[in-house]
Amino acid sequence: MRDQMLPSIILFDGVCNFCNYWVQFIIKRDPQATFQFASLQSEVGQELLEKHSIDRSTDSVVLIMEGQAFVCSDAVFKIVAQLDSPIRWLKWAVIFPRFLRDFIYRIVARNRYKWFGKRDECQIPTKEQRSRFL
Repeated sequence: MRDQMLPSIILFDGVCNFCNYWVQFIIKRDPQATFQFASLQSEVGQELLEKHSIDRSTDSVVLIMEGQAFVCSDAVFKIVAQLDSPIRWLKWAVIFPRFLRDFIYRIVARNRYKWFGKRDECQIPTKEQRSRFL
């Protein structure tokens, strides 16, 4: 059972098709609205990056949870651990060394536009989803 906690914030690349799919995937498996979202490109996203001393040009998913910021594979595994879905088993991949996890993460991140495409602008959330976006 998930602990009751304040909403965590996921910063994502708002123009990346894969990243937008990932956000929709999370929303469907997060019925208690544990996560809120902001694009890295947004004013809120940029302010949060600065507040947590993360390079404002980062292209990694960023999770801000309980006052701490997590990037790359650490962020992904902390996110999936909170979801209501069989994907939660992926949280156990954290047993692999971070350099290996982040190496794989960076391969996907570096090729995401080539493999999944890119939008000209950030996705507009639906009326039902709007409250989840900062």
